[in-house]
Amino acid sequence: MTIAVTGATGFVGQALLDRAAQVNQPVRALARQLQDPREGVEWLKGELADAQALDRLMRGAEAVIHVAGAVSAPDADGFEAANVTGTLNVIEAAKRAGVPRLVFVSSLSAREPQLSLYGASKARAEKLVMASGLDWTIVRPPAIYGFRDKEMLDLFKAAKWGVMPMPAKEGRASYIHVEDLVRLLLKLVPGGEGVTGKVFEPDDGREQGWGHREIARAIGWAVGRRPVVIHLSSAWLHRAARWGGKLTRGRFKLTADRAGYMAHPDWVASSAFKVPESLWKPIVPTREGLKATAKWYREAGWL
Repeated sequence: MTIAVTGATGFVGQALLDRAAQVNQPVRALARQLQDPREGVEWLKGELADAQALDRLMRGAEAVIHVAGAVSAPDADGFEAANVTGTLNVIEAAKRAGVPRLVFVSSLSAREPQLSLYGASKARAEKLVMASGLDWTIVRPPAIYGFRDKEMLDLFKAAKWGVMPMPAKEGRASYIHVEDLVRLLLKLVPGGEGVTGKVFEPDDGREQGWGHREIARAIGWAVGRRPVVIHLSSAWLHRAARWGGKLTRGRFKLTADRAGYMAHPDWVASSAFKVPESLWKPIVPTREGLKATAKWYREAGWL
């Protein structure tokens, strides 16, 4: 069978292609620009707003894994276009082509849509998937880390410098290595009982997740340092986002929108949405995964 994949050039998408190659899974992938040839991958040029490109992507596919989306945007319209309209376009193309199965990569932030524009857009996209009439499964990953990731890179850099600003001390969050996540995505492709029509919140297997100080210390250990951890309240996170945005002319990674959900104390994957152990279990211990990620960053010249 052929799987259609959106977002294949991103952090999760590239890891998904790596895993598909390991298990000899043919993939047809959509990309804005033509990509270098890759074993087992048929590249198609296009984007989520291009109906004809999506039709070509879906033609003959038996399932689609929808990874593409925006984690940052200048305003609500940007999130709406990328995460909501983009998902609707994927659904409509799948239905036109008769592709029955959809695995949608959402976010834990969809649980609390009032906290951020990003989370609100993911929640609306989930509703579209649930109402699509397709054979669907939704995956809400927690914080994802691993090779090629640029989102958590700043935390590794801060740990190396010896000072790590983190959200409030009482907050907790779950984490997952990208290789564990993409193994799950491919495992979900066939669908079936216990999977179809379900929402899953996978993690690294650590119950109650990680405290912000704990994960900061773990990242510090991964880079060979014991950083000073500075906890920032919600007010200080928003101040930092505002000042950073002004100083960098909007290029600061901590935006006001991100500050909104980072300040929330509970981003722990829920046991109510646990993936059946008979289907999938995480295999990458987080401490060792962080250490391997730090090594990759160094070898790539990022750290």
